Amino acid sequence: MLQNRVDPKGNIIITKARGAWLGNRGQLHNSGKTILRPFKHKAWIICLLQFKGRHREVMAPGLWTELFFLDEATAFSAGHRPCFECRRQDANRFKAAWLKGNPGYGFPPNVLIGKIDEILHAERIGADNSKIIYEADINDLPDGVFVEIAGEALLLAGGRMYKWSPEGYGDRLPFPAEKQVSVLTPRSVVNAFRNGYRPQMGIEATVCLPLRPNGLFQEPAAAAKD
Repeated sequence: MLQNRVDPKGNIIITKARGAWLGNRGQLHNSGKTILRPFKHKAWIICLLQFKGRHREVMAPGLWTELFFLDEATAFSAGHRPCFECRRQDANRFKAAWLKGNPGYGFPPNVLIGKIDEILHAERIGADNSKIIYEADINDLPDGVFVEIAGEALLLAGGRMYKWSPEGYGDRLPFPAEKQVSVLTPRSVVNAFRNGYRPQMGIEATVCLPLRPNGLFQEPAAAAKD
């Protein structure tokens, strides 16, 4: 098995479980397909598993490292955002929601995505490469956000929490009595969720939440082999 799956905290882990989305942080592996670094550049993206019939050898020498996510909400929590090549429609929707939700930066509509990547990078990872976590009222957080309670990553959706695992989500859990929680999803991404961008979540069928009508979601069964 390869170390190429990403959890909500942004860690690159080893697991037999497959992913529903592909991710890119640059070339992270060596010729022996061993991960050497957590990232190579600031553009952390979320891609389709299949695009224009292209085929890649996973962790091929000299090329970028293929990472995989359980769902889009996990990828966002880790600090990724939609790719402008294979997911242009989603990328534009995310950019518009991000700009609407984060007016304090004063970015114009035609701002280069690299400027947003710089903000995301400062929000997702510290100088020591550790995950940046912050506190917020759980009742103020939109669906699709990840929080951490007692060391566990939990997805918020429909007024409930779902414990994350590489294979999928656990049972529905009520919100905790303590309303202040540790948030894993970057602040500006949370603001984008509040302003119209709804991430694909692996629990949608379970809780009867409709899928996004963009035609781009790939079912986990179609995941690329690792």
